[in-house]
Amino acid sequence: MNRFDRITAILIQLQSRRVVKAQDLADRFEISLRTVYRDMNTLAEAGVPIMGEAGVGYSIMDGYRLPPIMFTKEEARTFITAEKLMEKYTDLQTMSQYQSAMFKIKSVLKNSDKTMVESLENHIQVRRNNYAFNSANSHTLDSLLKSISEKKVAKISYTAMGVTEPGDRLIEPVGIYHETNYWYTIAFCHLRNAYRNFRSDRITNIEISEQSFRYKHAPLDDFLNQFREKENLQLVVIKIDKSVMRYIGHQKYYYGFVSEKLTDKYLEMTFLTESLPIFARWYLMIAPNATILEPSSLKDHVQELISDIGKKLQH
Repeated sequence: MNRFDRITAILIQLQSRRVVKAQDLADRFEISLRTVYRDMNTLAEAGVPIMGEAGVGYSIMDGYRLPPIMFTKEEARTFITAEKLMEKYTDLQTMSQYQSAMFKIKSVLKNSDKTMVESLENHIQVRRNNYAFNSANSHTLDSLLKSISEKKVAKISYTAMGVTEPGDRLIEPVGIYHETNYWYTIAFCHLRNAYRNFRSDRITNIEISEQSFRYKHAPLDDFLNQFREKENLQLVVIKIDKSVMRYIGHQKYYYGFVSEKLTDKYLEMTFLTESLPIFARWYLMIAPNATILEPSSLKDHVQELISDIGKKLQH
């Protein structure tokens, strides 16, 4: 990237955030802090009203805006890929708002780029695998993001694992993340008086209240790095015949799959599961070709299921 393009990109980044740190700019453009300072001086000399504060970062005076932006062909192509992902992996409300933003973005493209984008739309698809069952409500993700941005408590109806009826919760969402085909939110739960992990498709209803957050929460990254250590997860290690590996597919990810080790005859798999009884039900599918290494209590759950099945078959 030449210096002119870099300075233009810096200006765009300054307009996209309230405060931008010099180190963030240095990391993004792979330049030294001295070069960042020199580029900032260039922008200031060109009349851009930049304000800088030591230890805080740079910002632009409110009201200043760059003239309409021209996107490169490479950037225009990424918009279409992102749009396809949004269609498959977000709720209807978020997808609708993204599509509205895309119309505005496409409106400033050059005619040649518009033609290229329209052509690409028919050549990109995002397909879910057969085991994905993400049924987030039409506005769940959008409401969670609204709760986070406005710092307003969300009231949700939530069906926890192993429970048939939903229960009401008041939560303070910290952030949302996507993992193994599901959206999750980590939130402070007023009922449990602790941070909990909620899966979006188990939220049957959500409303934003007028009640403000009680607490100031750490960034989502901090919780993701520590949350699993605090969850009540149980370690499971099983050994399966290589002949049945192809039947497991992506199912393993829904039961807390962590890692696997392949030997000549067997595949040793490690899981962190929320519920041994639920894991036992899945294990029955591969039980004839598998062995439980730990914990021994999982064997008890499997034997109980087999006993119940045997009793029903006798009737």
